[in-house]
Amino acid sequence: MKRLLAAASLCAALPAGLATAAQSAQPAQPESCKGTLYFTFDTGSQSQAQTIADTLARHKVRATFFLANEKTVNGDYSLDPAWARYWKALAADGHAFGTHTFDHVYVVRDLPDGRLEMKPQFGPDAGKKQVWTSAQYCDELKRVEKRFAELTGSRLDPLWRAPGGRTTPGLLAAGKACGYAHVGWTEGPGFSGDELPSDKWPNAKLLERSLKGLKDGDIFVAHLGIWSRKDPWVPAVLDPLITGLKEKGFCFATLREHPAYRKAR
Repeated sequence: MKRLLAAASLCAALPAGLATAAQSAQPAQPESCKGTLYFTFDTGSQSQAQTIADTLARHKVRATFFLANEKTVNGDYSLDPAWARYWKALAADGHAFGTHTFDHVYVVRDLPDGRLEMKPQFGPDAGKKQVWTSAQYCDELKRVEKRFAELTGSRLDPLWRAPGGRTTPGLLAAGKACGYAHVGWTEGPGFSGDELPSDKWPNAKLLERSLKGLKDGDIFVAHLGIWSRKDPWVPAVLDPLITGLKEKGFCFATLREHPAYRKAR
């Protein structure tokens, strides 16, 4: 499912502090993996960002984060200096990072002349359709790279996810020419459902679907907070999901270890 973020109800803000090491012991990876899963998180309202970092640390699970400069429940933006400690802590924990476009820019369509019609969600041109060349799109991807280096002293992995997972042939060509490998997610069970209305898709239903559906090699997507969901997916689903998947014998890895993306490094 390729759902776009909605802006509606408020979520409770959590501090964007340093991801702390877990106090309670949790099992590490199973001795013999029955399969490997690749958890990924896109920026969002950031309301659940710290809880996600703490949960991953407690379970000793490494994931891949796709970063855009999105407005947060704290009233700032996810790539503002106030978030530097958060991103630095995740990098120190061994997580991987890709670009999600700086202003969370959606592709509208390919144009006949080879340019791209785009629509930023944030930034000075938010909500306005723009016509970009592939070079301009490359600059947009690299804006995240530059800001991440300024905030953390680390480099992004050469990975990219288009907002909403929406791509066109022209957009994919632009990203590839810029040196980034595009990463979507596994259709069906790879979609966490955290963007869906909680009255129709309660957390218990989403947890059951993920536990039953995920299989070896799947790429799973969730967000660091969704404005519109009244009953947040985190922490209700993430902790029992990881526990249940480990009990089934699954291991977890970043996209750096994924067969399709290892050569991108």
